[in-house]
Amino acid sequence: MAPEASFIAIIASAAAMTAIVGGRYLATSGLFAWITGRVLPGHYAGLDSQIRREILWSLASAAIYGIPAGVVAWGWQAHGWTRIYTDADTWPLWWLPLSVLVYLLLHDTWFYWTHRWMHRPRVFRVAHAVHHASRPPTAWAAMSFHPLEALTGAIVVPGLVFLVPIHVAALGTVLTIMTVMGITNHMGWELFPRRLVHSRIGHWLITASHHQRHHESYRCNYGLYFRHWDHLCGTDSGLSEAFSRSSPSSPARP
Repeated sequence: MAPEASFIAIIASAAAMTAIVGGRYLATSGLFAWITGRVLPGHYAGLDSQIRREILWSLASAAIYGIPAGVVAWGWQAHGWTRIYTDADTWPLWWLPLSVLVYLLLHDTWFYWTHRWMHRPRVFRVAHAVHHASRPPTAWAAMSFHPLEALTGAIVVPGLVFLVPIHVAALGTVLTIMTVMGITNHMGWELFPRRLVHSRIGHWLITASHHQRHHESYRCNYGLYFRHWDHLCGTDSGLSEAFSRSSPSSPARP
């Protein structure tokens, strides 16, 4: 392929991926915001200006996520650069679910340590304060990042596909989990059953009850999917007291 044609193809792939990421954000955050309105009418009352800011920052983040993803997608399709595979027999079938867990664990590790770095005072003021300006966070806040923070998140999965083999369907599962958990952890109420959140399994999983505590106290509960790094490093501060005081049908707004 001629250099000019390759350049055009890369730009087209990056633009398409940006549109996909932005559209996915609007559709999924919009869905969970609608669910919030149905379950808890008025829960986001008075937050219109905040939600508009969240959407604008998130659409900017969509481009920062979409550009590297688009370049990697082009490289995979045009040159086979990555370790993404489409034939399920390429690797043993047991690797399909295990690869999803490996990606989530590696992503969670990266997120935990970069998130702690984002809470260093100088970095927080420059970048992470944008995300914490959502008080309280809403279903629209999951991608509401300063460009510097968005960049730290945007390189993880595109980087992993060069290192860890994964079936395209398993990669889709990882991206779906990433999207859903990012949104549900910011909704301002607990979607998952109390029995799960307070169970032994819940002790190791991050849900809205856990992440809300981070938005209340800042210097704790840094994980993305799992709580093991918070447990190991002594940064786990438990669940939001505002959530624990509320009933499942009418969670309190902190």
